[in-house]
Amino acid sequence: MAQLLTEAEIQDLASNLSGWTIEGSKLCCQRKFKDFLQAMEFVNKLVEPAESAGHHPDIEISYNKVRITLTTHDAGGLTRKDFELAKEISQIS
Repeated sequence: MAQLLTEAEIQDLASNLSGWTIEGSKLCCQRKFKDFLQAMEFVNKLVEPAESAGHHPDIEISYNKVRITLTTHDAGGLTRKDFELAKEISQIS
């Protein structure tokens, strides 16, 4: 099981991520697109990195908005896996 991060580690790693916020024990971001089709195209681009990492985000889609939430469920909070996947997601347009 992945090791939970300390509050200091979380804040340090979060400072290197643009557009992501810490909400309790979750790392979150929201993206807005022109329309539903573009939102879905973005979501489909998340499949490969999530599968490769063996770590899957919670995804909410509302027409042209996509909300991504990361947490390591089996560890009960944030781990390096969350921040590594967030960094990869941040590079997807």
